[in-house]
Amino acid sequence: MTREQVEAVLKGIKDRYLEQDIVSLHQVKDITTDNGKVAIHIVQGYPAGSYRDELAAEIKAALAAAGVADADVSVTTQVAAHAVQKSVKRKDGIKNIIAVASGKGGVGKSTTAVNLALALKADGATVGMLDADIYGPSQPRMLGISGQPESSDGKSLEPMQNHGIKAMSIGFLIEEDTPMIWRGPMVTQALEQLLGDTNWGDLDYLVIDLPPGTGDIQLTLSQKIPVSGAIIVTTPQDIALLDARKGLKMFEKVEVPILGIVENMSMHICSNCGTVEHIFGEGGGQRMAEQYGVNYLGGLPLDIKIREQVDNGNPTVVADPDGAVAKIYKDISRKAAARLAQKAKDYSTKFPSIKIMNV
Repeated sequence: MTREQVEAVLKGIKDRYLEQDIVSLHQVKDITTDNGKVAIHIVQGYPAGSYRDELAAEIKAALAAAGVADADVSVTTQVAAHAVQKSVKRKDGIKNIIAVASGKGGVGKSTTAVNLALALKADGATVGMLDADIYGPSQPRMLGISGQPESSDGKSLEPMQNHGIKAMSIGFLIEEDTPMIWRGPMVTQALEQLLGDTNWGDLDYLVIDLPPGTGDIQLTLSQKIPVSGAIIVTTPQDIALLDARKGLKMFEKVEVPILGIVENMSMHICSNCGTVEHIFGEGGGQRMAEQYGVNYLGGLPLDIKIREQVDNGNPTVVADPDGAVAKIYKDISRKAAARLAQKAKDYSTKFPSIKIMNV
């Protein structure tokens, strides 16, 4: 087959998470044909985990159907830095910051955030987690991390690590039962220091677990922290959706792209009889996504194991990586990362710095 014929076959292959053909997405980086042999190199802009092998197998099958008996297909990942708010400078070493937010508490936002961070890691990305909930930090418990971060120079902190991701939280610096009786300015300063004074190193993604609401922390995030995209977590009932809409509108006003909506506690599956019950209503997240023209990333069940696993410091994605719920988290993280991969890239680090010197 000629290169053009191979490309014609590839136009029939769609990326599952971007829902477009891989040629139009510019994922096909190289095609070589030699004596009946075909070699193809595909580069995806988001961590796709096991889907890379599935995509390679799909391409091989399509080529075989077209008469190519010998095909070598490689699928790799290359995560790029994407644009942030115009008035904010991207932090060195961190390609993308993803904020996970909710309009109100109690919708499982922190549980969703930590599992999505771990799903990105499981799919091959380098990931950090910043717990921005100063008043109620929960990530130390959820990640199973205890102790305090070290500082080699007395000015910066080394992030804590577990399950393959780096983490920082005010919870590492105080006792677990110590209340944070701080006013707004102290809270916002603490958030800036936790981000700026931590030696994150090189990260593909830093996931920020935001506190609920649209207060001081959210305002600081939008004005001073370079955010590439936001994920809104809600539950199906109308009360949660009312507040989730406020969070979504806030990000729109500060020009932070919404990567999508996650509906937590979508349904309850009885552990005894298997009956599915929509305790908090049905389809609220989907309707909200359609109303505002954003992506619906997926729905998660109300499952006792999810709660038990984060309480024990082993979130679902690491406790049961091949289970049904972990697959949902991975599917959601791939959809969100794929949507981010379609956003404008940040080329600021590519430009040379100009220095004027008097000779």
